[in-house]
Amino acid sequence: MNSARKKPGPARGTRYRVKPGRVKGAPYDKKPDPLAHLLLTRYMDEHFEWMLMTGYTADTVRGRRIAIRRFIAWCDERGLSDPKEITKPILERYQRHLFYYRKTDGAPLSLGSQHACLTPLKTFFKWLAKANHILSNPASELELPKQPKHLPRALLSVEDTEAILRAAEPSTTSGLRDRAMLEVLYSTGLRRTELANLRRYDVDLSRLIVFVREGKGRQDRVVPLGERAALWLDKYMVESRPQLAGNDTEALFVSDYGEPIRPDFLATRVRRAMEDAGIDKPGSCHLFRHACATHMLDNGADIRFIQAMLGHAALSSTERYTHVAIGKLQQIHAATHPAKLTRGSSVESARADQKREREAMLDALLNEADDEESGSDSRA
Repeated sequence: MNSARKKPGPARGTRYRVKPGRVKGAPYDKKPDPLAHLLLTRYMDEHFEWMLMTGYTADTVRGRRIAIRRFIAWCDERGLSDPKEITKPILERYQRHLFYYRKTDGAPLSLGSQHACLTPLKTFFKWLAKANHILSNPASELELPKQPKHLPRALLSVEDTEAILRAAEPSTTSGLRDRAMLEVLYSTGLRRTELANLRRYDVDLSRLIVFVREGKGRQDRVVPLGERAALWLDKYMVESRPQLAGNDTEALFVSDYGEPIRPDFLATRVRRAMEDAGIDKPGSCHLFRHACATHMLDNGADIRFIQAMLGHAALSSTERYTHVAIGKLQQIHAATHPAKLTRGSSVESARADQKREREAMLDALLNEADDEESGSDSRA
């Protein structure tokens, strides 16, 4: 007979309300930071405090922390701990290290990844010099790798997009929510973080508009909402959301547990819908942003209206649109000025202008996607 005694369980008729383990609300035991003893780390923390005080977002700080800590760890391996010890040759040596670095699969870092690792260092050392922690800025003349201009790896056609939308099964509570999220994402071209941050009162279904509060760069904007997306959103608000969310959250979209959705949750649901639709293309949420912009442009929308809708007004990539204005002016001039050549040349000019507009917009969207992946400056 086995003499081992069973552990006592809950009394009959009772239930565990929480899983056994860590007490809810108790803090986790943090592992000691192996870089905490370095002077570079302490200055890094002061730098991030300054960034938050001057208006940078927490997401920007989070992304830059990864890049700067990577550099500090590299310095620690070489016995460098004080920012006064960092010179331009040392930074160039680190840049060569990034160039020759190989990931676990043997692939090198892309030029975009190298650029994302080096850009925060230029801001960091500029701040160190400005705050008189170092005499001069060793990164002031550091040449960053030039990022190649290329089109997105994948674009969704109208048929692909519709197939993904149909893949969300609206007969279930969570499926109706997913369909509403996808419809709003496609109709408005919002970034995934912007959609996750929407509140119930940010959507005006009667006027068919969406208020984006503090989008990228903490800029507010108003975005039009399509009628079909509004119908699905209204159906979700009436039938699905009351079953998922309690009265203690103002979030527009909630998870299966009644909590406000997070951007990674949205990306997971988009990927699942793509797989169910048989669409095997890289990307998730940003594909819908691409699709919204390109499909509107293909149907004759002006590039400047799309630019305002996507919230690109304060991005540095706006400079890429400067040639678009003259292109439109040339198109109008060729179509209306009496001293024109032939109708054929005007049509060819219009087509060339439209091609340039499309390439400029896709280039801007691609750079924005790279910024999101690398956690670059959210104030840009």
